[in-house]
Amino acid sequence: MSAETPTSGRPEIDAALVLLAKLGVSPADLIAAAAASRPPTPTFAEFVPQVRDAVPDGTRRAYGSYWNRVVQQWGTRRLNDPTPLEIEQLGKQIRADRVVRRNGRGGSSAEENYIAAMRCLYQRAVTNGHVAAADNPAAKVAKPRRQASTRWALPNARLAEINQVAATTGNDPQLDLLLLRFHTETACRRGGALNLGRTDLDELQCLVRLREKGGTERWQPVSPTLMRHLADHWEHRGDGIVQGTGPLFRYRNGRPITHRRYDYLWTRVGEHLPWAATHGISAHWLRHTIITWVERTFGYAIARAYAGHTATGSEIGATGTYIKADISEIATAVSVLTGEPHPLAGHDSEAIPIRVGGV
Repeated sequence: MSAETPTSGRPEIDAALVLLAKLGVSPADLIAAAAASRPPTPTFAEFVPQVRDAVPDGTRRAYGSYWNRVVQQWGTRRLNDPTPLEIEQLGKQIRADRVVRRNGRGGSSAEENYIAAMRCLYQRAVTNGHVAAADNPAAKVAKPRRQASTRWALPNARLAEINQVAATTGNDPQLDLLLLRFHTETACRRGGALNLGRTDLDELQCLVRLREKGGTERWQPVSPTLMRHLADHWEHRGDGIVQGTGPLFRYRNGRPITHRRYDYLWTRVGEHLPWAATHGISAHWLRHTIITWVERTFGYAIARAYAGHTATGSEIGATGTYIKADISEIATAVSVLTGEPHPLAGHDSEAIPIRVGGV
């Protein structure tokens, strides 16, 4: 080996370097040739629509506005152009330009959701070979520290007020009361209701199948009364076929509801109940209320299962692996919550039920 030929200390690499030297080719030449043979990295304007079409509806709704902003800002730039600092700076700009709401908290949620949207975008860029994992700029940008929730469990009197407004105002009180009852019994997220179909009702065992964020799916017990009203709602507003398809919750004209029904409902509640407007009460407050009640009444394991949460090893230590509630325990909680017997309930309880209201 000539004195000019570099050595690496590894025989196989040294042999390759000798061969390259004889051919008059440098390692940099190989890298440049490989780069030239690859197709160009797509621009944001080219790649964002592809990702938007590939992700679930919930992800599209959550991140769509942020992706639109990125395309507006960097549409002609390629994915491997922005630095972590530029991504962070755009997040600060989005935070400053946010719509200020009564229950806003300084824009930290907007910035956090933007970074999550960018990580989602770049993860697919990595998966498709457009960006190397080590060069992923979004992964190098820290999310703002999440603030503690300002929600708390609503007392029975407040729940009664909400149901009273829903029952006596609006253009479809029957629909709104059914929605409130559904969220109060299941403590599900909005997606759980919007994704519910007629085939997701197990009338015999009083179970509903909930499909929520992250592609999660579970069967949740409900009271016989709620199950009866859900089936009746489909009978009158759906196509009436037990194996019919499409969303269950519908307007009188048969059109499925969207998230806009929630906006209309809670805006109306806020107009009649100033305290609800001040605190930004929404369907998620019902979830918070019911899960809190279940935890206080039946313990952590059942509350976690009722909420559809999956335990992690760091959540409560190794013991979390063994703390699991079965469906009969959840059904028992529903039975006490509603004051009705449930076909899957395992035992009776002396717990005081919460006021579910609604239908």
